[in-house]
Amino acid sequence: MWPTVSPQSRSSPSADGAAILRLEQLTRTFAVGDQFVRALDGVDLQVAAGEYISLMGPSGSGKSTLLNILGLLDRPTSGEYWLAGEQTSTMSDDRLADTRQREIGFVFQFFHLIHRMTAVENVELPMMLAGVPPAERRARAREVLQRMGLEARINHRSSQLSGGERQRVAIARAVVMQPKILLADEPTGNLDSVSGGEVIRIVEALHEEGLTLIVVTHDQALGSRAHRRLLMRDGRIVQDVSG
Repeated sequence: MWPTVSPQSRSSPSADGAAILRLEQLTRTFAVGDQFVRALDGVDLQVAAGEYISLMGPSGSGKSTLLNILGLLDRPTSGEYWLAGEQTSTMSDDRLADTRQREIGFVFQFFHLIHRMTAVENVELPMMLAGVPPAERRARAREVLQRMGLEARINHRSSQLSGGERQRVAIARAVVMQPKILLADEPTGNLDSVSGGEVIRIVEALHEEGLTLIVVTHDQALGSRAHRRLLMRDGRIVQDVSG
């Protein structure tokens, strides 16, 4: 069950250019021993609803730190972050968790599935936490897994699935709550080229159906597929190329 979007918003940013994400002078500093490391250094960014963005840069450039803040998994040290027009710095922890659950889906390199659960149970998990009734969540989980081509694997545990199948389960779990934004951190980094290609086709199809898609990757070929490409270095966005 994919997000419902208007025909005008399919496969392109919103017509009015409204920013679904906006950052102003964002910084994130970590204490390492007796020193402080500035992982993000005054990042300014606006992302329109429906964009497809790749975030690239060398290790330690700040990509994953930025993605964690965009996904409300971490808070900035200073600066402001607006999500769908709402200032996140004023949100309580409970409000952050609720917003993250409703607005944002996550896909990670190492899947983060719960091994004792079946594929369908893993996809049901976010709906269980949201209080969706059991019959509804089972039906929705099955539908999304079917659209991932996993109808015959829904009752298999993670250890019984290939890497590509695990990632497709992870994508199903990420989108079953119908978020507006999908954040993917090296989604093909642990896959062979064939499985990686399947995963990219799936996330790009989700983008075509209206999701704002942000992909962190070291893979130049994957990064070049995005409609907008950001390059990070030393905690800053040093290049922003569209087209």
